[in-house]
Amino acid sequence: MPQPPTPESEIDRDLARLAATRDHWNAGGGFTLQQRSELVQACLDGLAANASGWIEAACQAKAVVPHGPAGAEEITAGPMATIRFLRLLQLTFVECQRAGATWDEPLKTGPVGHTIATVFPTRAGLYDELLFRGFRCHAWLQRQAPHPGPLSKRFSPERIAEQESAVCLVLGAGNVSSIAPTDVFTKLFLHGRAVVLKLNPVNDHLGPIFERAFAPLVAEGALQIVYGGADVGGYLIEHRDVDEVHITGSLAAHDAIVWGPSPEERAERKQKDEPRLDKPITSELGNVTPWIVVPGRYSAKQLDFQAQNIVASIVNNASFNCVATKMIITHRQWPQREEFFGRIEDLLRVVRPRAAYYPGARERFERFAQRTAPADSDALPWTLLRDADPQRDPHLFREESFVCVTAETALDAPDAETFVDRVADFANDQLWGTLGASITVPHDFRQKAGGEARLWRCVDRLRYGTVAINQWSGLAFAMMGSPWGGYPGATLADPQSGIGWVHNVRMLPDVEKSVFEGPLMVFPKPLWFPTHGRAAPLARGVLALYESPSLFGLPRVLLPAMLG
Repeated sequence: MPQPPTPESEIDRDLARLAATRDHWNAGGGFTLQQRSELVQACLDGLAANASGWIEAACQAKAVVPHGPAGAEEITAGPMATIRFLRLLQLTFVECQRAGATWDEPLKTGPVGHTIATVFPTRAGLYDELLFRGFRCHAWLQRQAPHPGPLSKRFSPERIAEQESAVCLVLGAGNVSSIAPTDVFTKLFLHGRAVVLKLNPVNDHLGPIFERAFAPLVAEGALQIVYGGADVGGYLIEHRDVDEVHITGSLAAHDAIVWGPSPEERAERKQKDEPRLDKPITSELGNVTPWIVVPGRYSAKQLDFQAQNIVASIVNNASFNCVATKMIITHRQWPQREEFFGRIEDLLRVVRPRAAYYPGARERFERFAQRTAPADSDALPWTLLRDADPQRDPHLFREESFVCVTAETALDAPDAETFVDRVADFANDQLWGTLGASITVPHDFRQKAGGEARLWRCVDRLRYGTVAINQWSGLAFAMMGSPWGGYPGATLADPQSGIGWVHNVRMLPDVEKSVFEGPLMVFPKPLWFPTHGRAAPLARGVLALYESPSLFGLPRVLLPAMLG
């Protein structure tokens, strides 16, 4: 059921309470590592007690079958991802309390000269090496960044005390249910802010569940949850007791907050460089997400796996994801191009369309797909548009559709090497956004003389906050340990995919991007594939394992994984 808007008088009381305690959450003598660890454990206990209700409410709101693949998504992108983030936070605080001990992996020099830090797999007792064999993720620091020092120093009382006291308003996302709580935890536990969370009306049915699960934070004066639409958001943004803002949403929403609600006011203020908002703002704002396919010789099984991989990135959450694949970039002369897209189109015909629950979806579908949405169904058809052109179809390249429409564009190049040399500039210059990109690379390209070096130069030049090799960039979000956000350099006037990072549990400074890599093929079939026959039991098994990490929980995971 939709929640009634929180009255302004109640908001005033909530914010007054947060303002009275905000100094506690960052001061060296106040919100200590021990207190952080205890609060994280309390949230883990509360979340475990409320996970089933969370899943049930999310499935009901999105009209998905709880025991099917879409139901598995509500487990993995909801309580599972949130519990994983809390486990990583807990490990960080526990390790930093031990004299001289950290969970830092040694820093290394990356393939093109960056200092890099391993952020996945983790030694958190979450069985990453077993469950995600062959996957890894590194945070690349900007080349001029100094050595970040050991983790224990980054979480020392002196470091905590350096952070300014503040109440942060988190404007929660309406699509993926783990975004709002993990944004809250980032601001509270990593940045030392007291937090007021305004839930998006699309998923405010989860509010009472969050209130129960995270009641210890409310009791401590660290968190308040409020409800309402744009009017409540506007009241909060301008409130004297709100010191900063974080939004996960659209570019339009960001610009309305920063520059004003009307196009005329925004244009005038941007011209004068006079933002309406006089408070710091961080953000994550989406992407026209590319998936680059490097040409080469793929086996039939490799083609099929990568086709399923891309389809999974399209259909997940009915394509209402900020990193749902929106532009597949291929080499026009690639001999297997038509065979590959035949497999993708076959899969899109097999995967059942889902209810278009997000507001405005039908109108966006008709504009981007250039076809009428079905009148007799709440579901919208998966739509793949071939041979898109930046000049002929600029909206497909410059605007995020945020609906189940994906396009393909083909680049002319004399060979695979030239394609790889050119494709990063094409993605950077022709596509809007800087959040996430994926690139599929065949073995024969990497094995050629100079092929590996060419690949890493391409990854280096891609201006995206996360670059995934052979896998969907959205997995880096789900793993939670890697910094997540738009590529650095965004401004208020041109925020691209956002300003700042979330999920940076190791408090790495001067991050340039996260580079997530997985195998070209994975066995058994990944949990996130929509064709997985046992996705829901597997997801529940992993959730139980994260709730109570133990070797005794592994059979509940391994059996449905092998039967999928």
